[in-house]
Amino acid sequence: MRIKPEQLSAALQKGLMPVYFITGDEPLQLGEMADEVRKAAKKAGFENREIISAETGFEWNQLAFSADSLSIFADKKIIDLRLPSGTPGTDGAKALISYCERLPEDTLLLITAGKMAGSALKTRWLEVLDKVGVVIQVWPLEGQDLIRWLQQRMQQRGLNAATDGLRILASRIEGNILAAAQEIEKLYVLYGTGNLSNQQILDVVADSSRYDVFKLIESILSPSVNRIFKVLSGLRAEGIAAPIVLWALTREARTLIKIKLALSQGQNREVVFKNNQIWDKRKQLVSNALNRLSDSNLNGILVLSAKADRQIKGQQQGDAWETLLAICLMFASTQVMANTG
Repeated sequence: MRIKPEQLSAALQKGLMPVYFITGDEPLQLGEMADEVRKAAKKAGFENREIISAETGFEWNQLAFSADSLSIFADKKIIDLRLPSGTPGTDGAKALISYCERLPEDTLLLITAGKMAGSALKTRWLEVLDKVGVVIQVWPLEGQDLIRWLQQRMQQRGLNAATDGLRILASRIEGNILAAAQEIEKLYVLYGTGNLSNQQILDVVADSSRYDVFKLIESILSPSVNRIFKVLSGLRAEGIAAPIVLWALTREARTLIKIKLALSQGQNREVVFKNNQIWDKRKQLVSNALNRLSDSNLNGILVLSAKADRQIKGQQQGDAWETLLAICLMFASTQVMANTG
């Protein structure tokens, strides 16, 4: 059964299928739909999850072994199969056909794949998946589809904007929905829930290059203490809202924690980086940070972030910007005197 991305929620409410195949080159949509399937499966009692990444040299008999093996932790399990290349190859095609011909009980197979070539859409293995499960293709959003997605994304955050405001946002992010999600998060942090004016959207999105918190993130990952002081001081001098800076820092800390956990479970580094939208030059920066920062360091950053949040809201005394500086220096593994209470 082939469905559109926007039909997934309704389909899951009707019941789970034994196989889900999600493919495309939009990492945010791909990841969120896979999360939606996993969430529905967990609610239905699929507590155990086994992650398999079909990298070069992968032995496809592992899929059959995973399907046949019983878990000591739960009766139901998810086999989370990742296909970075988009297609399984000859051996993988045979393995998937064999799996679908004798579907194991109490097992859900979730396959996520990169963008597929048009010729792959007519292959036998995909037709077999289509018959027993759900196939979803993720396409880049354009025109009214993008406007509709932006509107739904805002509504999830309790935000509303007129059509003109949505068009302003669409023109600024140029179809990059990951950037769009970040801009919507900024709007929520600054204005909270409610109706947004066109001017509010312009003020935030148009200034994105000026209050570039991402330069601050680069400086803490490098790490460059002198640049940390310079960028953070510049952000404060330009009147950038402290919640925006805090959002960027805590988001980076949580991403590093998530990556560390995945790597500790034996997942492939390149796949983990791709799943967390770590591209190009950021790969080395993130790798350096992972080597430098312990779990204790990252948890300490979140504790300081909670303190900064209370200071921003007036619930605790102290200068939030000083705490933000302490967070940045902790990222850089520089010893600072910071009271986390």
